[in-house]
Amino acid sequence: MFTGIIEEIGTMKGIKRQGQALVLTVGASRILEDVHLGDSIAVNGVCLTVISFDAASVSMDVMPETYRKTSLRLLQPGSRVNLERAMAAGGRYGGHMVQGHVDTTGTIRNREREENAVVYTIEPEKPEVLRYIIPQGSVAIDGISLTVVDTADRTFTVSIIPHTLQETILADKYAGDTVNLECDILGKYIERLLRYPAAAASSHKQSGLTEQFLAENGFL
Repeated sequence: MFTGIIEEIGTMKGIKRQGQALVLTVGASRILEDVHLGDSIAVNGVCLTVISFDAASVSMDVMPETYRKTSLRLLQPGSRVNLERAMAAGGRYGGHMVQGHVDTTGTIRNREREENAVVYTIEPEKPEVLRYIIPQGSVAIDGISLTVVDTADRTFTVSIIPHTLQETILADKYAGDTVNLECDILGKYIERLLRYPAAAASSHKQSGLTEQFLAENGFL
């Protein structure tokens, strides 16, 4: 589990490719302070597992499923990446609940300055994920916990403060660039719970959690 608060920007030191499988070696410093084999580290919002490390870098596997569904396939030696270690028990929860499980990639359609902020307009590759993205809700973009400003038929917007631009790779992103998107987990689970009884009624006993039940008990 992550918070979407980026700890540092790393640099790709090496990429080993074998078909759609990758081994990424990332140069870093802060995230190496207490690293162990098997640790989870989010790279541009993708949860990866540490397979080796030294004093200046860490290596992680990327399996074909992750290659196909995220922007990690676009990385090159020298690329800058957002890095975050898994949340420590008792740590401050400054962002929101981020799993590091990317729902889809998105394309930046517009970037414009608004006084001290920069506003990005993003179009998800899978438009159906927009049902989980709501104004003033949370979304993770390349692993960064951000607040949604507004939504449209095929796009949504976020407004970035100067600190976030300085501390993440969003400063490198312009119209046409690809980013990883992870929607708020709460909306996905609620939808699943509401839809599951009807879809599974033929083979499973119907759950008591229905829209009618929620309405009758004051939740809707």
